[in-house]
Amino acid sequence: MNVKRKLKSAFVQSFSGMTLSIITVMVISPLVTAVHAKASLHSSEQSVERQPQKIAQFPGTGPSERSQMLQQANALFNQGELTGAEENLRKFVKQFPDDAFGHFQLGNVLFRQKKAEEAISSYQEAIRLQPKYALAHNAMGMIYASQSRWDEAISEYKKALEINPNYGEGLTNFALALWQTNKKDEALSSLEKALNIFKEQNRGEKVNQVERILREIKTADDPSVS
Repeated sequence: MNVKRKLKSAFVQSFSGMTLSIITVMVISPLVTAVHAKASLHSSEQSVERQPQKIAQFPGTGPSERSQMLQQANALFNQGELTGAEENLRKFVKQFPDDAFGHFQLGNVLFRQKKAEEAISSYQEAIRLQPKYALAHNAMGMIYASQSRWDEAISEYKKALEINPNYGEGLTNFALALWQTNKKDEALSSLEKALNIFKEQNRGEKVNQVERILREIKTADDPSVS
């Protein structure tokens, strides 16, 4: 179905919603969301290119070596130096192996470079260190969704939502995966919840995105709509 193909492309992206909209600490700057989308409802590659690229910000910018290394990785990513950002973050996790956030950020950079399996390993390590890491579960779900591994994607989104039931991006991605597996009613319910959450958060751009997806799904099976 054409609509499903369009919605599927939205997955290969949520590093913008996951976007480094997919990189984020809970306000996320989308690396994981805006990472891959090609003319998708959730975000397009063109729109990602037009916006400054951002890696999730570390919540605390003190003079410590840790924060300095994270800032350096962020600067490299902003400059489009993904290889440099990756090298910087690999040094970071080697020096701070128990830092879940560092592993998560490394996963985001790897995801942005389409190194899916390596990114998954980094997210898994972040989750091992910090079991209730909703963002990392969501990011893994996005990777699986980009590979049409829908059952695995749904499993990861569920884990993210068990940790944070009001995770708007997680609910949106979960809905898209449900739609891909022909669970339309459940998908609509999840999208409606995400929509209400984004409205409460005054996130107008996300509200518009979810409303577009809702319209697409609701009219997808209507024979009167070409």
